[in-house]
Amino acid sequence: MPQVQLSLLDAAAKAFTTYGFASASIDVIAREIGATKGSVYYHYRSKAELFFAVHKRAMVINLKAQLPIVNDAGLSPLAKLHEMAYRHAMVMMDSLFYQRVTVQGVELHQSISTTPQEREALTQVIAMRDAYENLFEQVLQEGMRVGELAALDVSLASKSILGSLNWVTVWYRPREGELPSARQRIAKQLARQATYGVVEDSAASGDVTRPLRRPSGTSA
Repeated sequence: MPQVQLSLLDAAAKAFTTYGFASASIDVIAREIGATKGSVYYHYRSKAELFFAVHKRAMVINLKAQLPIVNDAGLSPLAKLHEMAYRHAMVMMDSLFYQRVTVQGVELHQSISTTPQEREALTQVIAMRDAYENLFEQVLQEGMRVGELAALDVSLASKSILGSLNWVTVWYRPREGELPSARQRIAKQLARQATYGVVEDSAASGDVTRPLRRPSGTSA
């Protein structure tokens, strides 16, 4: 993606978060990067299309953060879940404007989806959200199978975990001069809380903050 488009999406994410979808006009978004209204329409035919593009970029950021963890055969399910929760919390804070757009919900997307192109974009957004949630369900199922995680409804468990972590976008406010360690501390505590909420009693005495590796030669 050209840098001008990335800058445009950054500006749109900030505008949608600051003003809300209804009040974040194309003019406001264009002024954020010193561009013209026409240059915005050159890349995106409507505000709704731009909104979907911001949401899709947020989901790409999220998926890229999680796939290396999910595919790490050396991590136990318990360690995977902890690392995923930690990474999710960090991403929520590191790309705050993008993530706040995603939590505005599919309901808003449906209300602004009017053209065939916008409806197709909505379908893609929903598919990406489902794929992301499925990563957590996959690890939860694996953890239940090996006895590290409690036998729970995986769909409900994943929604609960993601719901609690997504709430970071509501209350988190970066402070001037804030060090990365401040975000790391927040993410570490939230990941620990999320993980212990589904851990099997017999595994609760372990340290979920330490990556747990399977013995050499054990399959994932």
